[in-house]
Amino acid sequence: MLYIGTMIKKCRILYLIALWAVFALNVQAAGDVQFTASAPEAVVKGQQFQIKYTVTTQKVKEFRAPSFEGFEVLMGPSSSRQSSTQIINGEITSTSSITYTYVLMAVEEGEVKVPGATIVADGKELASNALTIRVLPPDKSAGGASQNSRQGGRASSPSSASGQISPNDLFITATVNKTNVYEQEAILLTYKVYFLVNLRSLEIKMPDLKGFHTQEVELQRGEPKLEHYNGRNYNTIVWSQYVLFPQQTGKLEIPSIDFEGVVAVRTQRSMDPFDMFFNGGSGYVDVRKTISTPKLSVNVNPLPVGKPASFMGGVGEFAIKSSISTTELKANDAVTMKLEISGVGNMKLINAPEVDFPQDFEVYDPKIDNKFSLTRSGLSGKKVIEYLAIPRHAGTFIIPAVEFSYFDLKTKSYKTLATEPYELHVAKGEGGESGGVVSSFTNQEDVKHIGQDVRYIKTGDVVMLPNGRTVLFGTWTYYLCYIIPSLLFVAFIIVYRKRAIENANISKVRTKNANKVAVRRLKLAAKLMGGQKQEAFYEEILKALWGYISDKMNIPVSQLSKDNVEQELINHHVSAELTAEFIKVLGDCEFARYAPASITGGMEQIYKAAIEVISQMESSIKRIK
Repeated sequence: MLYIGTMIKKCRILYLIALWAVFALNVQAAGDVQFTASAPEAVVKGQQFQIKYTVTTQKVKEFRAPSFEGFEVLMGPSSSRQSSTQIINGEITSTSSITYTYVLMAVEEGEVKVPGATIVADGKELASNALTIRVLPPDKSAGGASQNSRQGGRASSPSSASGQISPNDLFITATVNKTNVYEQEAILLTYKVYFLVNLRSLEIKMPDLKGFHTQEVELQRGEPKLEHYNGRNYNTIVWSQYVLFPQQTGKLEIPSIDFEGVVAVRTQRSMDPFDMFFNGGSGYVDVRKTISTPKLSVNVNPLPVGKPASFMGGVGEFAIKSSISTTELKANDAVTMKLEISGVGNMKLINAPEVDFPQDFEVYDPKIDNKFSLTRSGLSGKKVIEYLAIPRHAGTFIIPAVEFSYFDLKTKSYKTLATEPYELHVAKGEGGESGGVVSSFTNQEDVKHIGQDVRYIKTGDVVMLPNGRTVLFGTWTYYLCYIIPSLLFVAFIIVYRKRAIENANISKVRTKNANKVAVRRLKLAAKLMGGQKQEAFYEEILKALWGYISDKMNIPVSQLSKDNVEQELINHHVSAELTAEFIKVLGDCEFARYAPASITGGMEQIYKAAIEVISQMESSIKRIK
């Protein structure tokens, strides 16, 4: 038994030695040694706070702190060591660090800069980052610095024994970065919370912002920041932000918005054991508080007159470039041309530029791919537009340069950009245009009978048929065989020329086909609604509405606005009620398209309204002559 026990001990020792060897061979450093400094962004004068210097190794010497000018050193440096080991997929990773901590007190108000510290770590001299700390004045109503000796940069306020929360202890501000803008210019709306209470939760009830396209900015709320406001130091959080694109001119109002907050308030009354149990034994109760923000107004200026013909509604700063799939192809082969509009602004509302393909090309509706994200300056990224065309004849063709105009907010003027033109060389394709005709002659007597149904017909006045009947040359039947096809050919020429004349009048063709195009787009919108593709659905409804009016009135879409559409409808004897209904459907669709959320019922309602208003409009508008 003694022998067996000795052997077990030896095996354990060997196992530990082997494990330590593997550990020594597989330990990997977490990376290069780093030396960083950290401190609160803002502190209050007379408040104690900590500055920490952390180095990611324990092989250090000669730590030298900077001069803390503007602060009083109360304690430090105190050091602490940390280490950890992780085994992931058989690899052992070990990390270690040392943290040097100072406790300071601010003695001067303003922005104070703290230089970086230095240390020798792993035989190398390293320097930490410098710090900038804002020193705020103490609360005027809090009795000086004695009320500001708080840790962690968090402001506090005495709890109300009655559960009442003062408007000065919890409120929300609403601000916009611009109050005087142009139509379609991006505006950043910010809601910021100021609080001295124990705020548990906050919910927003966002109303409809009429006259704006609204998109919410995704925020990651961090720890509250300290800010001096109206003589007091508050904890602040930027709660929500929205980018607004004004769609109307004049003075637009951002209404007051209600926030529902839940605040934990400490009670001073004695509590029985049951109350203590159900309230967590802390003596706090939750109090609901409704907070209203002030109203804001924005002055929206119309875009200057003199819009270029190539203006596609863009407001911001943009660039454009183009590419083509090939310049050498055959007839009936497809060619793809891409336009890429990039920049910052109202990217989503820019219309696709028109490409002037040669007349013999069959052109399809462009495919649009939006690749942009929402920023505080608007939509940033690019819009990629693909045009597919098919040449039907051989030859050399020119696709002229595409012009794109936008309103530049920096220069307050219109700018026009242009792509390069393309020269296409189209060769004859298979099954397309016919080549030369090759004739083959044979002796008439060489024609053989094939199943007794093909015979050589002898020339002469009388033709003998197999059944014995004769057809006399010069009869009415003979002449009618020439007269009837001739009359049909003349009638075809007359109808064809009439059609060609009508088709040459582009405005008349567009007016005639306006309802058909709108119905086709509404059918596509119905499919998108069934597939729950909300954004594409509203975009197609808007195309149907704007396209119908554009074709019916022979006005380019880029030159349409709600104001001139209303005037044109009146000029075409459309009733005021129907005009107002059309404008309302446009507004509802535009708002639903950019609302933070929507439901299927709203899509169905707008779809039915669009069908109804186009049907009524078709019977009311007099045909443009």
